[in-house]
Amino acid sequence: MSVLQVPVALSALLEDPQVTDVLVNGPDAVWVDGAGGMRRLALHLGDAAAVRALAQRLAAQAGRRLDDASPMVDAHLPGGIRMHAVVPPVAPGGPLISFRVFRREGMTLADLEAGGTVDSWGAQLLAGLVAARVNFVVSGATGAGKTTLLSALISLVGHDQRLVIIEEAQEIIASHPHCVRLEARGANAEGRGLVTLTDLVRESLRMRPDRIVLGECRGPEVREVLTALNTGHEGSAATIHANSCEDVPARLAALGSLAGLDQRTVAVQAAAALGAVVHLGRGPDGIRRVQAIAALQLAGSELSAVPAWSLGPGGAGPGPGWAALAQRLDRC
Repeated sequence: MSVLQVPVALSALLEDPQVTDVLVNGPDAVWVDGAGGMRRLALHLGDAAAVRALAQRLAAQAGRRLDDASPMVDAHLPGGIRMHAVVPPVAPGGPLISFRVFRREGMTLADLEAGGTVDSWGAQLLAGLVAARVNFVVSGATGAGKTTLLSALISLVGHDQRLVIIEEAQEIIASHPHCVRLEARGANAEGRGLVTLTDLVRESLRMRPDRIVLGECRGPEVREVLTALNTGHEGSAATIHANSCEDVPARLAALGSLAGLDQRTVAVQAAAALGAVVHLGRGPDGIRRVQAIAALQLAGSELSAVPAWSLGPGGAGPGPGWAALAQRLDRC
């Protein structure tokens, strides 16, 4: 990580395989997130001017600008690191830097089971979703481990199938011999060259995919995704931000409205396109866990996600949506 020209102590954190996020709230307020949850470190980065200089240096390395006229930047750095920085006047308390670290080597489903992310029954159910080519979304909050789980699951796909992976920036680590990648691109200084996720989903349909994998569904591309999943491409997947699996239908409706779709249209399309929701969250111990696997069901014009398997105080077990999900598995 020396190519980033960051302080030695910060470099060590970014290279630590247990660290997923490094948050610089000030020269004496550095926090890290990872396997043990969020914690503050006794790390000193000089003064506010030094933190600002660090952010500007890294932004310049990524070909971006960071100053009073352009006080925010989101950039991708070498080594699989995404940096977001904000400086005054937008951040009146001083410069803020957030690092998200994406590892070069992914985790397998067995690794996640060993680490407590999912129990053996849940792991078998997840593997069954992939084998049965059920379309699914992985939901959760920021930092819940959605991309890590999605990477592990698509690595289970048979090697005779072609995966097209679509992302804003490369984060998914797929251990698979036949996957191709498409990456969105922002507009240049003249406002030209923009390539959106919506554009890429459309293009992917012309690339003979067996399965389409969207790193994150976060905008109007939901229309193209639901259309694609309703015209074949079984076993496709995406991640989505949501506080619980039950909140996913509302999230889909909100995204659909950005594409000009009404709630009923989204509900009907999603019910036909998606078979399951896999929700990740964190417990009091800071460990990321699969908290529920739900079946999507349509009643009239109302879409709901009904837990088929969930993690409770007494352990994991089947829920009210089990029969519906089992029917999906049998049908696929």
